[in-house]
Amino acid sequence: MLDKDTVKHVANLCRLEFKEEEMDSISKKLGDILDFVEKLQSVDTENTDITYNPINLVNVLREDEVKDSLDREKVLQNAPDKEMGCFKVPKVLG
Repeated sequence: MLDKDTVKHVANLCRLEFKEEEMDSISKKLGDILDFVEKLQSVDTENTDITYNPINLVNVLREDEVKDSLDREKVLQNAPDKEMGCFKVPKVLG
């Protein structure tokens, strides 16, 4: 368990605010996290390969193919408002 001054210092570095009544709980939880990290540091990883992602992921993107575009008139057929072969939308900037 960490002392309250250490918890306040860490909270200040993290830009966090805790109420005084939360300090005991936060102190215990932060101490538990540090104990776990200490256990992890004792694990022998000397013969372990570096792994960035434990699951071997592969992108499943399709190849780009050139295709004919949609017919402009057919696309604009259901447009609520159009002008010069384009969608006309309300002005959003002054």
